[in-house]
Amino acid sequence: MSTASRGREDGLLGSGGPGGGPFGTLRRALRLLEAVDRRPDGATLAELARELTLPQEQVRLLAEELETEGYLVGLDGGWALGGAFTLLGTQHREPMVRARLHHRLEELREELGAAVYFSRYHDGELSVEAVCADEQAPAVHEWADFRATAHASAIGKCLLAQLDHDARLDHLARHPAARLTARTITETDRLLHRLDRQPATVPVLDLQEYSMDTVCAAVPIVAGSTVGCLATSLPVAQAHRLREAAELLAARATPLMLAMAV
Repeated sequence: MSTASRGREDGLLGSGGPGGGPFGTLRRALRLLEAVDRRPDGATLAELARELTLPQEQVRLLAEELETEGYLVGLDGGWALGGAFTLLGTQHREPMVRARLHHRLEELREELGAAVYFSRYHDGELSVEAVCADEQAPAVHEWADFRATAHASAIGKCLLAQLDHDARLDHLARHPAARLTARTITETDRLLHRLDRQPATVPVLDLQEYSMDTVCAAVPIVAGSTVGCLATSLPVAQAHRLREAAELLAARATPLMLAMAV
């Protein structure tokens, strides 16, 4: 990653602590939007930094990200609410969200040099909503139905980890854990124990549990009531890249959460 990209990432995410990480960034973005909304004539950088008690550089980077997504519009010396809010709750909502999501996934695929996926858990089932891949960044070969193999994939485990205990048991009762490779966890108690111990801020990994040809990583996406995740996959020959890819995936989850928060 370039020095400029790393600097932008650090500026958005902050210095860690209880307010750090992608969820802390999302909360700061929402507070920033609320602060701008209270100033119909526009809010200056100094005003926003003072109200949010954040460094001006961090506020500027966050405001520019929101401006890119259409939530803010730049004024001379400040920002006002952008046109994206005019589409909230209208018939244009879904196409706008899908277009923004696709654009973000394309950017992430290029940055990672790997296929990327957005998935949700809805009505008791796993659904891969969007895949962005190409010849240089191939998608996972779905040799076994993703909906029935959540126990073995990074996507599935990331989604299951966001459910409560009863919902996990219900899913596994309907989709018993089958052995797909020598590394697949099939014991329900062991799987549930791992899901319970999975930190929300740490990427979930699939190290040849679904396929011996692929390794994967996934991070949760929280947008309203959505139980979702952002994931990437690499051919097993590139397994050495997975940790760096997973870290970048976690850092890029925040802009995707903002893109979905409409």
